Amino acid sequence: MRTKLLLAALCGIVFAASSAQAAIKSQVVEYKAGDTTLEGWLVYDDAVSGERPGVVVFPAWWGPSAQDKDVAERLAKAGYVAFVADMYGKGVRPDTIPAAAAESGKYYKDRPLVLARAQAALDQLSNSPRVDGGKLAALGYCFGGMPALDLARSGAPLADVIVFHGSLGTPNPESDKNIKGHVLALHGAADPIVNAEAVAKFEKELTDAGVDWQVVLYGGALHAFTDHVHVQAPDHGIKYDAEADKRSWQAASDLLKSTL
Repeated sequence: MRTKLLLAALCGIVFAASSAQAAIKSQVVEYKAGDTTLEGWLVYDDAVSGERPGVVVFPAWWGPSAQDKDVAERLAKAGYVAFVADMYGKGVRPDTIPAAAAESGKYYKDRPLVLARAQAALDQLSNSPRVDGGKLAALGYCFGGMPALDLARSGAPLADVIVFHGSLGTPNPESDKNIKGHVLALHGAADPIVNAEAVAKFEKELTDAGVDWQVVLYGGALHAFTDHVHVQAPDHGIKYDAEADKRSWQAASDLLKSTL
């Protein structure tokens, strides 16, 4: 009896030790898009062996932040490899609303640059030996909705594109026909920045292109309703909403689970 108890105790110690060693790993990754050096994060669960689906995360107009690392860690815990993209360049991290608006504005005016940066991030993710290159998805937050959707519109092999209070428009609606996977837009019904008119236009363009799409509206939610890290500006239509945040994450998780 004592021998059995001792063995059980030893097994428990070994299990606890191995569990303690297994953790969500986050690696800083420098990569290039043309001559520009970018800096993102590759996040994964090192207790999982073999290839697994990959999800590229496109940040809001702040650039890669604690918010995005949290998203990537949640994805890693769910069994994916996540890569947080850098759309701006290493060290370019605006910290005020005017600075973020000015920096992101450069990209709205240069969509080929947006696509090049987005493709570089997807390549970085899909080339990881931990990733199944046949199972890829993209998440975009606010400004990040633009690169996520532009990547899909380029014909990239994405099973899912999910945008949270995202930038939805395109100067080339005909490119929607190139979208191969599902599109899920999770949006605040009271968002004055990407407003109801913009959402309706987006829906029509996707319908005309024959895309498999879904838009979920959260009543009373403003722009940036998932962002609990950065400055709140309700007077400008920017405010965190805990309930919309929770519900939208569940909707995104359900789609990823069903397709990847």
